[in-house]
Amino acid sequence: MSRSGAVTFKGNPMTLAGEAVAAGQAAPEFKLHYFKDGMQELTLADLKGKPSLISVVPSLDTPVCATQTKTFNEKVGELGDSINAVTVSLDLPFAMNRFCGAESVTNIQPASDYQDRNFGNAWGTLIEELKIMARAIFVLDAEGTIKYVEYVGEVAEEPNYDAAMAALKELL
Repeated sequence: MSRSGAVTFKGNPMTLAGEAVAAGQAAPEFKLHYFKDGMQELTLADLKGKPSLISVVPSLDTPVCATQTKTFNEKVGELGDSINAVTVSLDLPFAMNRFCGAESVTNIQPASDYQDRNFGNAWGTLIEELKIMARAIFVLDAEGTIKYVEYVGEVAEEPNYDAAMAALKELL
């Protein structure tokens, strides 16, 4: 299943793999990877127990994605360790670490879907034509139920930070 024209990239209609997730449903399972003392896995089970923000970006090495990641890093930093925050892209874990180190991003866990794109397919964020992620924001409660969803209609635009943070703060 795919969704043709679900988002645009610089005005051009794109097709998203999988189906959109919606508020109220259980979050789909996933397995992402990050590098810290060797390659590590991050799964849905790792997020349970605290409300979570999942910020999905096409690539950290682009201006809008960098802004999104740095903005959420600052905003979630105000909440301390009461929440989980993850940035997901198809960037390699090593590139994600380089970006986060260079930009002092310490409040968001970078995690990559590069190995098999299971997150992108299950959460409806993989752009079929470009083989990159669409821009999206998800907020989960501590049990793993999706409480907030934003698929940004134009990939080159920023998400609604205030709405995502309001949804996250409601869970505290």
